[in-house]
Amino acid sequence: MALISRKSLQFYSSSTPASRSILMTLSKRFSFISEQQKPQSCSSVTMRMLCFKDKSQYMFRRKNHVQLRIQSLSVNETVHLGGDAGGSTKSSNVWMEEQLFFKKLNSLCTSHEIFDFLSSLEVMSDTMASGALQRISEVKVNDNGLKNPKGVLENEVFRALCFQFEYESSKLSNTGLLNALQALVKLRVDPQSTVMASLLSEGEERLVKGQLTVKNLCALGESLLELENPSHATLRQILKCMQDKDIEKWSPREMVMVYKVLQVTLGEREQHQDLLNRMNSVTLTMVSQLSPKFTSAILNSLVVLHQTRAVPLVTALCKHSVKHVPYFTGDELVNVLEAFLYFGHREQIFTEALETHVPKSIFTMHPQTVSKVMQYCCRKMILSKPIFDAVAEDFVSDADTFTTDQIAGYIIPFGILNYLPPNASSLFRKLESILHTRLRHFQPHTLLNLLHSCVLIQRYPVNFLPKIFSPYFLQQLQAQPLGLDTTVTSQLTRLFLTATLECLFYEFCRCSSPEKGEDWITLFTEKKNILRIRGINTVFLYT
Repeated sequence: MALISRKSLQFYSSSTPASRSILMTLSKRFSFISEQQKPQSCSSVTMRMLCFKDKSQYMFRRKNHVQLRIQSLSVNETVHLGGDAGGSTKSSNVWMEEQLFFKKLNSLCTSHEIFDFLSSLEVMSDTMASGALQRISEVKVNDNGLKNPKGVLENEVFRALCFQFEYESSKLSNTGLLNALQALVKLRVDPQSTVMASLLSEGEERLVKGQLTVKNLCALGESLLELENPSHATLRQILKCMQDKDIEKWSPREMVMVYKVLQVTLGEREQHQDLLNRMNSVTLTMVSQLSPKFTSAILNSLVVLHQTRAVPLVTALCKHSVKHVPYFTGDELVNVLEAFLYFGHREQIFTEALETHVPKSIFTMHPQTVSKVMQYCCRKMILSKPIFDAVAEDFVSDADTFTTDQIAGYIIPFGILNYLPPNASSLFRKLESILHTRLRHFQPHTLLNLLHSCVLIQRYPVNFLPKIFSPYFLQQLQAQPLGLDTTVTSQLTRLFLTATLECLFYEFCRCSSPEKGEDWITLFTEKKNILRIRGINTVFLYT
């Protein structure tokens, strides 16, 4: 196991005007002791000094990553690597026991505390150092991304660890190497940076040589899958190595990783169908062990990989997901709902779990998640008053921040399932306000579906009919992929007839409703001002 020794860290700035760069001397000697050699004496432990000129800025935004780049690096070293005698006792005065280290590390809740803790140590193993990077990634990364990246990536302790991992990657243990890689990926360090390139290259080299265990393969695969453009050749090599292992001995985490690799290499799904069939059978035996995260991930993989024949597994996962409903993240719940819709599965107890969870969590749920819940209810024809009433309250409170698709996703199911919530007046006043200010932002089909759904529950959007029946809007509809098909034409006809029959304060052209999409365009090109408002200022007519 490699060891990292850090004793001091000093900054010196040049006084000469000609040299404005900062000279950072890492005299916290980084000593690596090989596992494969025995030490000759205590004095044989190498003290390694890294000196570099900091002419560059250490943080560069590159897409969603942070790039670490050093322009000039000089390494002054005399390498004498001594090994740790197998099973020899580690001096408590020099090393902190790993168990105590991780216990202390896991009790720290901020990156500042972690960096202070690391600075207080004399020596760390590479496993401890990589574990520290992982803990930093846990406390600094949340659903919204990396919090205060500058505070982490410009920290001298963090940079010192990165350089050590970069220049001694070949001497790291598999665990230290891959844990460090996973942490840096999670911290969004640029894959093109030298430290990432070094760790990825070393990991791929050990993969080709067959030096990685199943757990190591899983860690490498997870890291690659987090990158924007993972190497498909490396993923295929991981897949090949995994197939040589006993699938029945895979852990849930390893099973999920292979499913995700197969998702990425979707074009090769047919040639891996035998592997998928075996995985589906083994996964069925471990369903009860799956966490919310793994349950959602496997269901998502089964959808992407079109595993329509894996009915027993899908059924078991759907039933198992019921107890996880309160614990799914928004994205995980969306994946589960999409699986229910894709496979046509329906569980009454799952609906009941949603009815308990959604009203309690509605104001903290992401609008996209709520839209998916409503889509699920709509497609399954589930009129759940607890869910619909909660969604109506959420819409009134927060709809100003929703996208146009989310607005439609909230409202359309009320029309499809013919339900008016207790706060219907407030709901449609809110919708009125939004349409007044954001009407032009809606896509043609989205707007038509939204207004048509209002008519189904006798809420007539009379002020917006001129927009719907204008030649320009109808031409927009016709230009869409589906064009003016029978569904669109029937929606237009319903809007036209209900406005004619129900809204007597409007004057319409004295003609019958067109039957074809092209006829609508002809009619409203010839007749302008088809609808004329007479003293009515409200958008929706309440009956």
